[in-house]
Amino acid sequence: MSTLLELRGIRAAYGAITVLHGVELSVRAGEVVALLGPNGAGKTTTLSVAAGVHPVADGELRLGNRTVNGVDPRDLARAGVCLIPEGRGIFPNLTVRDNLLMMTFTGRPRAQIEEIAFSRFPILAQRADQTAGTLSGGEQQMLALARGLATDPAVLMLDELSMGLAPLVVGRLYEQVAEIARQGVAVLIVEQFAAAVLDIADSAAVLVRGRVEHQGPPDSGLRNELATLYLGSPT
Repeated sequence: MSTLLELRGIRAAYGAITVLHGVELSVRAGEVVALLGPNGAGKTTTLSVAAGVHPVADGELRLGNRTVNGVDPRDLARAGVCLIPEGRGIFPNLTVRDNLLMMTFTGRPRAQIEEIAFSRFPILAQRADQTAGTLSGGEQQMLALARGLATDPAVLMLDELSMGLAPLVVGRLYEQVAEIARQGVAVLIVEQFAAAVLDIADSAAVLVRGRVEHQGPPDSGLRNELATLYLGSPT
């Protein structure tokens, strides 16, 4: 399958402090890539760079077959890049239906957006007139995913989907994410807790201190290496 998102030698900084040191990462259509690593490794910055929210200091950001360094994040969103940030990115004071209504800026009619959301997440149909902030954490995350799908993304990026949720809920959400990938979407997931995502990932990359220290299939070898990669080798 074709590569939809690619980071080539990406460096990124906050002021004088470089946080990404030549990151190499790619995601193909229909593929789920898990980006793992300890706190402070640069995972969220990597997503921000990929979404055009944080500038590239050096290297090349590619979407499909073109370089998109410096492209406005709104233009990347229109081109099919969807980032669901940590904290879910919903409007807590609006109803579920009004949260979905706001996605009509994509050009899709309200009825179609609701049909997509409610068919994938039937519980949202039952909560349609409920204020989003009063939903459970899992339901809020479903709403965030439904809003993201309204953009008809080619690339879907998720930041800490599991945060604050029970393992059973996380498992159900990731089943939905795997189904989204099977429809040809390139999915990049940032997770601190590897066990939450490795069962659905096609590939995993471990980011440590702004560098990709490992990339490959999420097999038992990776799982065995994670503690060393997170904590550092004694040698």
